[in-house]
Amino acid sequence: MAKSYLYLLGACVAAIATVGSLFELSSGEAQLGTVPTTVILLLSVPLGLAAFIMAVRLGRASDRP
Repeated sequence: MAKSYLYLLGACVAAIATVGSLFELSSGEAQLGTVPTTVILLLSVPLGLAAFIMAVRLGRASDRP
């Protein structure tokens, strides 16, 4: 069960990075620059989704007797 919490934590961090990157890019001038912020955005979306799916799968598997 603890492993699913770590995946869920990773999914939350990735979601925060996604939203932050979107806000930075929409503001016009990203603090880190456009290219690094875009790379963070492009990496955080699939990693966040994958981590969330793994958290759900591990959580469901641990509930089974």
